[in-house]
Amino acid sequence: MNQSKIKFSWILLIFAAGVLALTGCMTAKPKPGEVFSCAKDSDVNKTIAPEASLENFSCVVKRWDGANTLHFNVAVKNISNEDQRFKVNIFLENGKAVGGLLPRKTKKGLIKPGAVAEFTYPVKGVDYAPGKIDLFIKTMSK
Repeated sequence: MNQSKIKFSWILLIFAAGVLALTGCMTAKPKPGEVFSCAKDSDVNKTIAPEASLENFSCVVKRWDGANTLHFNVAVKNISNEDQRFKVNIFLENGKAVGGLLPRKTKKGLIKPGAVAEFTYPVKGVDYAPGKIDLFIKTMSK
């Protein structure tokens, strides 16, 4: 190979690497306040207790703790014949996790049969649509 072909190959390689790097950074961030689907159905691994039905699982980016933050909107319906309390865990592929209990406090009682409980879980340090998600909804002992 002569000298000009080697220089052209290196320039082409550097240009291609630059284009790939720029296209990787150009993923669109969701607009704040706009509700969107958290991930494709194939990217959400759901493990849901037989007493529960997932009524809503969506995302929104909004202000929290001084920064734009991803929030998971979760609504769970009690489809059993008894009052229930559920534990929700959401794990992201980047190592972050959020979750809690539904209802958070039992002062007003548990979730009645046929009733729906909702909560919004913020994920600190994340302001973009997550990739793969593991969602677990379990029943708590009474």
